[in-house]
Amino acid sequence: MEKTAAKSIRNIRRRLILTVVRAFAIVVILTVISLLALTVYELNNKTKSNPFYKSPSTMLLEAFYIGNGGWSNIDRLVNASQTSNTTPGQQPPDQQPPDQQTPADVQPLTQPAPSNQQFPAQDWNDSIVLDQDSVVLIDHGKTNSDLIGTVYTPAPGQPTSTIEVNGKVVGWVIRDLRDLPHPLRLSIAALYPVAEVAVFLAILAVVIGILLTRRVVNPIAEVIAAAEKVSKGDLSTRITMKKGSDDLSALVEHFNDMTAALEQNDNERRQLLADIAHELRTPLSVLRGRLEGIVDGIYPINEANIAPALEETYLLERLVEDLRLLTLAETRQLRFEQREIDLNELLDRTMTVFKPEAVDKDVALNLELAPDLPKVWVDPQRLEQVIGNILDNALRYTKEKGTITVTGIAHEDGVYISIADSGSGVPEDEIGRIFDRFWRNEKSRARSNGGAGLGLAIARQLIEAQGGKIGAENVPTGGLKIWFILPEK
Repeated sequence: MEKTAAKSIRNIRRRLILTVVRAFAIVVILTVISLLALTVYELNNKTKSNPFYKSPSTMLLEAFYIGNGGWSNIDRLVNASQTSNTTPGQQPPDQQPPDQQTPADVQPLTQPAPSNQQFPAQDWNDSIVLDQDSVVLIDHGKTNSDLIGTVYTPAPGQPTSTIEVNGKVVGWVIRDLRDLPHPLRLSIAALYPVAEVAVFLAILAVVIGILLTRRVVNPIAEVIAAAEKVSKGDLSTRITMKKGSDDLSALVEHFNDMTAALEQNDNERRQLLADIAHELRTPLSVLRGRLEGIVDGIYPINEANIAPALEETYLLERLVEDLRLLTLAETRQLRFEQREIDLNELLDRTMTVFKPEAVDKDVALNLELAPDLPKVWVDPQRLEQVIGNILDNALRYTKEKGTITVTGIAHEDGVYISIADSGSGVPEDEIGRIFDRFWRNEKSRARSNGGAGLGLAIARQLIEAQGGKIGAENVPTGGLKIWFILPEK
């Protein structure tokens, strides 16, 4: 059993750790990607007008246009770039004799560039250069192809870069293959070291997060495993954990309190069913025996033989009514007609009912009320029932020549009423249970001495349902005192 529980805890712990790690990793990855994307976006938007972020070929063409006052002799730029890309002594593939380099329809430069002018090496083999009228100037590194001098219309979606001089469009560079924009390439190159550091920190954060989440995952795994056991009916489950002041320790403590309360309620439910069965068994057995004796002719049909059977039906009826009343009071479904009442009249009227029984047992009933006792806000019928149950219980345990004293005084929370007898009292370890259902001081459970054990339980529910408090304590001189506090109007 312990091996199964330990395995279950390990499985739950593994699942929780994987869940936390996945969530943490997703958050870290999304954060890093978002930061990088936002940085690239800002750099791309804010540097479009910065020449530094333009492609080298576009910058070179703009510089050539400015230096030459136009696109005349563009072949020099291409030949110079190709010469820079070839080894010494190697003739560029498109280079021609000087008399064939300049087309007849191209006007000479107004300010010719020096013959020793050097241009940065560029690869023109993947692009077409157009002037402001979309006329082809360079065709894939050639200045003498069939496209030169013709109007070229780019295909839809074909990558295009604009050549601008002093805010005016003077041409375009049309590329064959789509490539990352140059600002984006520069941004990525600049952010690459930052991305490496970010990934390293993300991995480090995940590792540290795993170590830290173990402190959270382990207690939660214990709680989940314990909850599974409770759901299967094992209410004795408790979680063993070091006490602390954090929320997880509080969760474990509350869980243990919950399972303890569930176990107690389950035990009380089982005990209640056993107590009800016991209480019903005795009168039903007496009633059955008496009726069977009459049917079999053992007892004659007369009042003397029928009266005991009828008395048992009265006991059964009272027991069922007490159980119904107790259930309604515990579930707060019992209706109360609360109003302002005078305790002097109510206590005097209730004690008058018990005086004949007290005289028969030679027990003195004393009423001691403080003058100007405040009025209380209660249901008088239910209050009479409470006082009657307590007095009945006191008379049952008070011996001859004993006394029962009812006291009433003002209290900060209302009115304090106590009913003290001179009986034998209750053991200190049992005094907290006298308001439990079917509890009796006599373990023999004899009805003649202990009653059904529902009177004080009903009294507690009726007092608490009206906003009052009730308790019990042993009197130092002997006997038991039951007290309750009623709310003042």
